[in-house]
Amino acid sequence: MLTPFFDSHAHLCDDALYPAIEEILDRAAKSNVLHIANICTDAKTLERGLELHKRYPWVHNVASTTPHTVEVDGAEFFPVVKAAALRGDLVAIGETGLDYFYYGHTKETQKHYLRLYLQLAMEINLPIVIHCRDAFADFFTILDEVKEASGKLPRGVLHCFTGTMAEALEVIRRGWFLSLSGIATFKKSIELHEVAKIVPLELLLIETDAPYLAPQAHRGKCNEPSYVIETAKWIAHLKGIPLEHVVEASYQNAKSFFKI
Repeated sequence: MLTPFFDSHAHLCDDALYPAIEEILDRAAKSNVLHIANICTDAKTLERGLELHKRYPWVHNVASTTPHTVEVDGAEFFPVVKAAALRGDLVAIGETGLDYFYYGHTKETQKHYLRLYLQLAMEINLPIVIHCRDAFADFFTILDEVKEASGKLPRGVLHCFTGTMAEALEVIRRGWFLSLSGIATFKKSIELHEVAKIVPLELLLIETDAPYLAPQAHRGKCNEPSYVIETAKWIAHLKGIPLEHVVEASYQNAKSFFKI
């Protein structure tokens, strides 16, 4: 029997999934997905996530404002996240970070909140989940600035990594995790296939990013945690190793990262 799966990043409280959450989590459990990191990005999804954890203790909550919405509700949601973290309701801070692909006009606001969330993660000793797209130069600069000022950084993961090989190697050099999603199964994701081959098993997480980015076998469908096996299969294929090795490593890495 395969080692249980850990979906390290899913938006279970998104309106696309939440109305059918019981069925979705039942399918996840039947697919041997025994832990899910549930990403909450606003007050509504966090409230849903806290209630969900009471009913399903294997759903673990992570929260912050995303780079996409910092200008809309960054100031309002940050203290809510901090309070939840201080209560022990979160296993990580995230997804925070930088996204210049669509939101380059908010660069300074994004950088401000990334720094705030990095400081919060260090203050409360929680790991941090990072979204970074077309912004790695600024992202690495901020990490260096924070480390120089404080002498440390939180444990981190680059979720749904889609960067270049050079950017992947820089993440690996820093000892942070790379999390691969269904994008790694897409035929046109050539450079990401090469990244999947070289990322060390000890720094690998896998995720669905549900309801987004369903893997190739389910393209066009609403993604859900039970599909995480498809990404694991493809990574194992690319690496030329048994599926069990990818599943075991990613599962244990996620448990250690989130301290489950």
